[in-house]
Amino acid sequence: MAKTLTVQEFFKRFPDDNACLAHLFQIRFGDAAHCPKCGEVGKLRRLARIPAYTCNCGHHIHPMQGTPFERSHTPLQKWFYAMYLFTTSRHGVPAKELQRQLGVTYKTAWRMGHEIRKYMAKIDGDTPLDGHVEVDETYIGGKRRGNNRGRSLESRAVVFGMVERGGNLMTRVVANAQRGTLERHILENIRLGSTVSSDEWAAYRHLAKRGYRHGMVRHSAEQWVDGIHHTNSLEGFWSQLKRSIRGTHIHVSAKHLAKYLGEFEFRYNMRKTPEFMIARLLLSF
Repeated sequence: MAKTLTVQEFFKRFPDDNACLAHLFQIRFGDAAHCPKCGEVGKLRRLARIPAYTCNCGHHIHPMQGTPFERSHTPLQKWFYAMYLFTTSRHGVPAKELQRQLGVTYKTAWRMGHEIRKYMAKIDGDTPLDGHVEVDETYIGGKRRGNNRGRSLESRAVVFGMVERGGNLMTRVVANAQRGTLERHILENIRLGSTVSSDEWAAYRHLAKRGYRHGMVRHSAEQWVDGIHHTNSLEGFWSQLKRSIRGTHIHVSAKHLAKYLGEFEFRYNMRKTPEFMIARLLLSF
């Protein structure tokens, strides 16, 4: 059984920038890398003054090109360690903690955090959902006033979630929780014929006509389970997400909320094999 990489093991594997760059080069170009200009194989060598490799013909290959580290002046080892911190934290890593751990400015730490979140979302991807899928929406930020469930307030962001029972999760920041908005995301991301469980919100009441096997629970009547139907998986994810935002990040703006959701989706979707999270990030450039 694989185990989570310890801090000591991490620094033994990546003791400096050279080791990180060599890893990046090997992952992206392999052991038999060839020069795209002259076609020569296995003759690329590391340049001393810049993080790149060169061929005898003079052509340069930059392993960081097209990665979150491109154009960054922050040492590559600090980027790798920041990703390690993201994969060993259950609640996320705030910019202040990155600043303290890495010895960089707050502005640099803030940017690194967002680049890593975008990278995690990219690696996680969006595979269509099927089988038995729960759907639900929630609100992040602000205060709820009365029954305004179908629309968003300026201080509140509406987040829509879909999760396979025992499988992957997908979230979207949406304009509102009205039928047209939510149905569009359901049709785009859940295969027709799937079983869909929801609460009694009116936006979900026509899913059977759309080609799904739909069942619901009535939360307003304190009904949380009806046979196979419930939204407990999503409710648990919402609780975890909101605790993490309140306890770790304090506040997340609507502008950047999708990046944080991508991070927590990645972590949720790898919940059964958390020990492979760092490996997946470091092998997917």
